[in-house]
Amino acid sequence: MTERASDIARVPEPFAGTDVAGLAAPNRGEPELVVLADPEAVAREAADRIATALIAAVKRRGRADFCTAGGTTPIPIYRFLAQSPLRDRIAWPQVHVWFGDERFVPRDHPESNVTPVDDVLLGGDSEEGGAPLPAANIHAFQVDRAIAEKRDNAWCAVRYAEEMAAGLPLAKGNWPVFDLILVGVGGDGHVLSCFPDSPALDSLAWTMGVPAPSHIGPHLPRMTMNPRLLEAAPVLVVTWGAGKAQALGHVFGVVRDGRRWPVQRTRRDGAVWLVDDDAAAEIPGQRR
Repeated sequence: MTERASDIARVPEPFAGTDVAGLAAPNRGEPELVVLADPEAVAREAADRIATALIAAVKRRGRADFCTAGGTTPIPIYRFLAQSPLRDRIAWPQVHVWFGDERFVPRDHPESNVTPVDDVLLGGDSEEGGAPLPAANIHAFQVDRAIAEKRDNAWCAVRYAEEMAAGLPLAKGNWPVFDLILVGVGGDGHVLSCFPDSPALDSLAWTMGVPAPSHIGPHLPRMTMNPRLLEAAPVLVVTWGAGKAQALGHVFGVVRDGRRWPVQRTRRDGAVWLVDDDAAAEIPGQRR
């Protein structure tokens, strides 16, 4: 799919950053790459690392801002976070959950990225009950309101930028900062809802509307945060399965091209990648 620059919502000032040297350099250096036996081990390790980051942020500044991933990747991670012992270690009333991207569907839609938070993290599918995360601390894109008012995904992107400005600290260059950002890996190498060669990769807007991709499902309009926010915060990349092996082979290969494989921007110093044996099969130097 090729997007036109005019398809990307332009978020007005002050909801845009500047191009500064103070951010981590994307696609430079190497991340911490941890290869584990299977998806369960990856999800457990991810949950442990997320819990540690949230606990440290609350201790440091009285609040933790966690930006989570979309799709199915977070579901098993949420299950670990929603159960003892992790659930009991985290001060959930001080935790705020944000979304790196979202599909333009109602909150209760199966393709909504909020649905797994509601159903799994908050305990809808658990006999134990889930994490006691206050509803007001879940910062979802206002898609329901947009649909009711006949607005579009660009409007949602602007509203989300406003909410970010009200709730998040800013780094050098006017970029919002999270205590941790969790992302998955698209089979085509996309990250957030920034697809290969997307104009979003050139934007300075914090958030933007993205047309429905035609090359990968679900074929729904999106809203996404700017991938530059991945440079302003600690990043945890999580993926598993043989279906991601080819993408990871490219991402960790000799060629560095963040336009062709946008998730390669997180192949940098300071980022952490957690993958299983199957996903790591084509990473140079990794032996099964």
